[in-house]
Amino acid sequence: MYSLSTCWNSHRHTDGRAMLREIRDLGFEYAELSHGTRISLVPGILDAVNAGEMKISTLHNFCPLPMGVNHSAPNLYLFSDESPRQRELALKHTFKTLEFAERVKAPMVVLHLGSVEMKEYSEKLKEMVGAGQKDTPKYQKLCAEVSEKREARKAPFIARLYESLKKIVPEAEKRGIRLGCENREALEELPFEPDFQLLFHELSSPCMTYWHDTGHAQIKENLGFINHAQFLDSQSERLAGFHIHDVQSPARDHCSPGTGTVNFSALKSSVRPGHIKVFEFSPSMPVELLKSGVAHVKQIWGA
Repeated sequence: MYSLSTCWNSHRHTDGRAMLREIRDLGFEYAELSHGTRISLVPGILDAVNAGEMKISTLHNFCPLPMGVNHSAPNLYLFSDESPRQRELALKHTFKTLEFAERVKAPMVVLHLGSVEMKEYSEKLKEMVGAGQKDTPKYQKLCAEVSEKREARKAPFIARLYESLKKIVPEAEKRGIRLGCENREALEELPFEPDFQLLFHELSSPCMTYWHDTGHAQIKENLGFINHAQFLDSQSERLAGFHIHDVQSPARDHCSPGTGTVNFSALKSSVRPGHIKVFEFSPSMPVELLKSGVAHVKQIWGA
């Protein structure tokens, strides 16, 4: 199943039905409702789904956006937050997303899981790689520092994340919806790559799955923290789907596949027909680049 995320076009529409029709007219049978889905788009979305004009592959938490929020805000509330009130809001709006997913017959909700509160390293490392400083002692020292600091600080944030997920999983199971736990591009965000297996051991429900973002993984490879293809292969047992986009070095993501550093051929062995494959493109991407990127992936991964 291939799908296109409304992150590409939701900002241009005031009517959800017209938004989904634009995606349908590009040849897609499925759309993902992104974390930029405003409440005002919901009536048209429901009309399109109920009329059989479009199927919904996935929702990206939080969807629809909380009242009064009119811009993409997937990290507005965090399951790992130190504030009980913020964690309560994260749960509240995740439950609303699950309810909406059931209404539009979507089988999957993609989640950002939280972060560790610490000094921000990601942007500095991206700047250094962009300046050709990846092989310098200063860069290697900074990488070692971020790895040490986040390991030292992560335990209470992971504990709060697990506590939140243990409340979400029963609700997802009740509605027959899977949860896609997304890998993230920022080094401070959870789970860290070595911790995904522990997450799935702690929460063994079949509704808990791994969601692979090709752009986020590629940024981590470009920064020297993982091998993209090897990490994806290590998650094959729980892998349910993809966000597909390319990365222009070192970290400009949501680009058209074939224009950046993602080696889609190297990822092919992990791709299965049953996986949900969502193209997640920049709102500024021209239709011509969108079409060529979709064709590039389908040529390699199969239609």
